[in-house]
Amino acid sequence: MKLLTLKKLGPYWLALIVSVLCALLYVAGLVTPSIDNLLAYRRSAIGDGQWWRLVTGNLLHTNHWHLLMNLAGLWVVLFLHHFHYQLKELTALFILLCLFEGIGLYQGYPQLLGYVGLSGMLHGLFAYGAVQDIRRKMRSGYLLLLGVIVKVGHEQFYGASDDVTAMIGARVATEAHLVGLICGIVCALMVFVLQQTRTANETQH
Repeated sequence: MKLLTLKKLGPYWLALIVSVLCALLYVAGLVTPSIDNLLAYRRSAIGDGQWWRLVTGNLLHTNHWHLLMNLAGLWVVLFLHHFHYQLKELTALFILLCLFEGIGLYQGYPQLLGYVGLSGMLHGLFAYGAVQDIRRKMRSGYLLLLGVIVKVGHEQFYGASDDVTAMIGARVATEAHLVGLICGIVCALMVFVLQQTRTANETQH
């Protein structure tokens, strides 16, 4: 049996790297709480110029259940849409979604003072993949996109499940899910426009 190469693993390399990084940060936070204090999304600290928290806050978690749930979600989302991605493009998309997530929370929710977790970014990645399904004329894309929109919409009115809240030991930041959803759709539209512009330029030449 041949060993899997980097190309064959493709986007799953990112899932592996992110999983290891999040796990290491979680363990480090248990040993040295200053890690969380340095990297978590904290509105006041971001206002003081600690802009990296916009991205790094996505990589921290409240407890091991929160960590496991988010990492499982990452692997499932990539399993659903892995055929849309090359490793380099997916890495850029992951970083962009994390950044947009932080900026969206900072600009749109001044009352949200702190946030950690991948769930916002995951909603964005899921929405992005659903839009790519639609572009490939896959009917499942419409169902997936509608499903995540309904889920996030329901959360905005009724909040998240009490069971999930108890499991992660913190309030579920449903605001992050909405921001992530919007960011995922925006990124998909940005990619579409760029591809259309590139195609038009190549045609003219």
